[in-house]
Amino acid sequence: MNEQPINEQPTNDLDFEGWACPLPLRNQPTIVLGHGGGGTMSADLIEQLFLPAFGGAADAGLGDAAVLPRPNGRLAISTDTFVVKPMFFPGGSIGDLAVNGTVNDLAMVGARPLYLSTAFILAEGTPMADVGAVATALGKAAERAGVHLVTGDTKVVDHHSGDGVYINTTGVGVVPDGVDIRPDRARPGDVVLISGAIGEHGVAVMSVRDGIDFDTPVRSDTAPLHELVADMIATGADIHVLRDPTRGGVSATINELARAADVGIDLLDRALPIPEEVRDACGLLGLDPLEVANEGKLLAIVPADDADRVLAAMRRHPLGRQACIIGQCTTDHPQVVTLRTGLGATRVLTPPIGEQLPRIC
Repeated sequence: MNEQPINEQPTNDLDFEGWACPLPLRNQPTIVLGHGGGGTMSADLIEQLFLPAFGGAADAGLGDAAVLPRPNGRLAISTDTFVVKPMFFPGGSIGDLAVNGTVNDLAMVGARPLYLSTAFILAEGTPMADVGAVATALGKAAERAGVHLVTGDTKVVDHHSGDGVYINTTGVGVVPDGVDIRPDRARPGDVVLISGAIGEHGVAVMSVRDGIDFDTPVRSDTAPLHELVADMIATGADIHVLRDPTRGGVSATINELARAADVGIDLLDRALPIPEEVRDACGLLGLDPLEVANEGKLLAIVPADDADRVLAAMRRHPLGRQACIIGQCTTDHPQVVTLRTGLGATRVLTPPIGEQLPRIC
């Protein structure tokens, strides 16, 4: 058998861009793919960055799963993912937003938040200082909210697949006996309240976004609302509905509630607490303030007989000092929201068609 010589030709078409060293130096100023490999670098990231940054809010183990004591009452669970850009904005960051957003989702069913899981997706090349600042903000927000960080995960993606830091948080809370807060419980005659100024979070984020940045005194309203909700529940009122108007703003949220309960909702334009700075910024950007995201406000729908005492309780809390009545549920025009203007005219308030402010939370 005659063997033919193999002619190996050198090739020059290898593309080394994007290749990563399998064992990079451990003291890196930025995130590298090795931090997501599950080895020593991953352990260093958790032990030297995340755990110290989380502080007293984190359980010492912070393993892949957490075994938790059974609380008295019904469990509530919520999960949310945060991709806000930029990661830091006036009044907050993606770190505290990731805590407050999930805490608030639990609060909207009347739950007291207890535990959070945290999952980070880090883009290769993200400065380590930025990751540390986000983690520190998250830990401080968890401590303020009184929730424990009990489990987590970290993944790293190449710089073509993401940018900065993405965070998923899942929260567990407990709902007191006798509390029944659901979107479909709104009834004709119920009163609609809001806890404060509209549109601050969205304007704050947009004010520092590349290509749009502008000067404004507006700061994000990101805040945990569970203590405000607890004060409202403590009045003994039969709170029918709670909802935080995040993406899509008041317009999207109030329309969702009208559809869920099959009621009409009439809002008064002059009663809506829209700060002048928010109106000005929205005019500059061509946005409707009612469609701009909020991260520290809630809408409440309560029986008319309970409205005054709930409103009084809201105004006694620091996060509800600007609370006010903005409308009422009606049998007219089911599943439709109307807005009565200061001139006496009425228009239909439709939900936003798409997302006017991408990556706002």
